[in-house]
Amino acid sequence: MSIWRASGLAVALLLLLAGCASAGSGGAGRPIGAPGAGAGTTLPRLPVRESWDIQLDRPPRAPFPAVNLIEVDGFDTPAATVTALHRSRAGRVVVCYIDAGTWERWRPDAARYPKSLLGRPDDGWAGERWLDIRRYRGTLGTILAARVRMCRAKGFNAVDFDNVDGYQNGTGFTLIAGDQLNFNRFLAGLAHRSGLLVALKNDPAQIPQLRPDFDFAVDEQCYQYGGCGLDRFVAAGKPAFDIEYQLAAGKFCPQANRQNVNALVKHLSLDAWRVACR
Repeated sequence: MSIWRASGLAVALLLLLAGCASAGSGGAGRPIGAPGAGAGTTLPRLPVRESWDIQLDRPPRAPFPAVNLIEVDGFDTPAATVTALHRSRAGRVVVCYIDAGTWERWRPDAARYPKSLLGRPDDGWAGERWLDIRRYRGTLGTILAARVRMCRAKGFNAVDFDNVDGYQNGTGFTLIAGDQLNFNRFLAGLAHRSGLLVALKNDPAQIPQLRPDFDFAVDEQCYQYGGCGLDRFVAAGKPAFDIEYQLAAGKFCPQANRQNVNALVKHLSLDAWRVACR
């Protein structure tokens, strides 16, 4: 989007103004809809309380939802749509969804993955296979760095890396918690060096170690399965976002609101339908 392609001086000024805003739980301190300037830059801080949506089944269409943060597919969403999302709501944060821990056979860069990196199928998700994340310093890291550059070039503000909990799954590789920590911190560094905020996705067991490296958390079915500890992000002044698929809003929203977790009910397809807790 054009606002992300402003001159270095303009970007620096915008970020300075964003840094002066409050990041309190009441939603004050809206981040600016512009990218960071790369390594060495202090990125804007998201408010803890935030209206949001996630649409991954296809790129969103106007009229867009009246939310301050929206997550969309990084490959499928064209730069023109990212630009339109920014222009239609001042300060809107647009998050780039990309897969980091599994291979997806339909992606345009799928052929770049060596077969030696591919593990067992990701159960329940046709065409996906777990990756050997221990090898992130080689071809895998190069591929993921290119994906992050794509997100930045399209004008996204942040990245949400999916499937970053392989060590807790049957990947076909002998992954341990330390391997996951190293990989996830590598991902956070990729995003931050590109001037993008970064989400920790579905790795609640490692929140204590990874919270300093990530700017916000996105998780699924926390209240259905008894909690993910997202309050640990909130306690640090960082927003937490939860998606529920099977619970009615009345069953969990009061608790989510008390914990200041930004929660939604969505279809499993992650289409445009949503019920927000607040």
